Amino acid sequence: MTGKRSLVSVVDDDESVRDSLPDLLRLFGFAAEAFSSAEAFLASDVVSETSCLLLDIAMPGMSGPDLQQELTRRRQKIPIVFITGLADRSVHPRLLARGAVECLIKPFSEAALLDAVRAALRRPYSGQVTATCSIGEARSESRTSVISRDTPVILVVDDDVSVRESLELLILSAGWQPETFESAEEFLERPRIHGPSCLVLDVTLPNLNGLDLQQRLIDRADMPVIFITGYGDVPTTVQAMKAGAAEFLTKPFGDDVLLNAIGQAIERSRNALAHQAELRFLRACHASLTPRERETMALVVSGLLNKQIAAKLGISEITVKAHRGRVMRKMRVESLADLVRVAAALDVPLVAHP
Repeated sequence: MTGKRSLVSVVDDDESVRDSLPDLLRLFGFAAEAFSSAEAFLASDVVSETSCLLLDIAMPGMSGPDLQQELTRRRQKIPIVFITGLADRSVHPRLLARGAVECLIKPFSEAALLDAVRAALRRPYSGQVTATCSIGEARSESRTSVISRDTPVILVVDDDVSVRESLELLILSAGWQPETFESAEEFLERPRIHGPSCLVLDVTLPNLNGLDLQQRLIDRADMPVIFITGYGDVPTTVQAMKAGAAEFLTKPFGDDVLLNAIGQAIERSRNALAHQAELRFLRACHASLTPRERETMALVVSGLLNKQIAAKLGISEITVKAHRGRVMRKMRVESLADLVRVAAALDVPLVAHP
């Protein structure tokens, strides 16, 4: 290896691929190394030198998508071209949405391979991520073209790694931001999300199960729960739905079924967040009232007339009208009906009167 040639590493458990591709890459003018597994590549000393990675999808042990995740975790942003003998093309858009440069189906032409490698080498982040890049930035960098900071976050909790991987790719393909967890305990360590989100949750989990986790999130109306399970039964479904679950899906289910459920859950999340924002605004308005204005507001929404309020507070009707006008302005309402609605939202206690 001269140092002037870009290094293309091949990771494939097929010996014939490992024998043929490096020779072809060298003919194209690249340096090339081949590895029989993702684990072998990670243990090598060429990871940080690799400018492009030709990566098989399905391999024993760590799969291609697994290796992609591990490289991201290690802050190694290597452009990846997936190569596969699997004819199922439904996974390809998900891999591309996740940051892959290309996905080639074996057998592919020399021209297709050369085009894919050249496209990978044109990526501005080829090679190692600089030390100034945070872990969070490293994880999101390859997805900035399809995911923004306002993108809904879809959290997946399932102890089956294959389920987590497939759902992550499906969620990415729909344009949302996935985060996966293998246990309820790991999920609970994540800070609260302050944007639209939903939780895709397996019922059967070790230690803290899905239903138990749902109970811990009972006050999180802004994060609807979609249960998924391979062992659904009526009592479990009823318990989950009574506790507020947005949906209960039994495996296997179609991609469109889950995506529709997630879409509806996101809408619920946005509505809940809007309601919470309105409550915060109303509480701030109410906090701006003086003690006397709060008393006046409580009496007004309780149905007392100005003269009754004056008698109860020992002040004049003119003063009551002045307090009432300031209450309306500070609470940003234009009618008594609006003030009553606001008071009900804030649980302002009503005052009994004759």
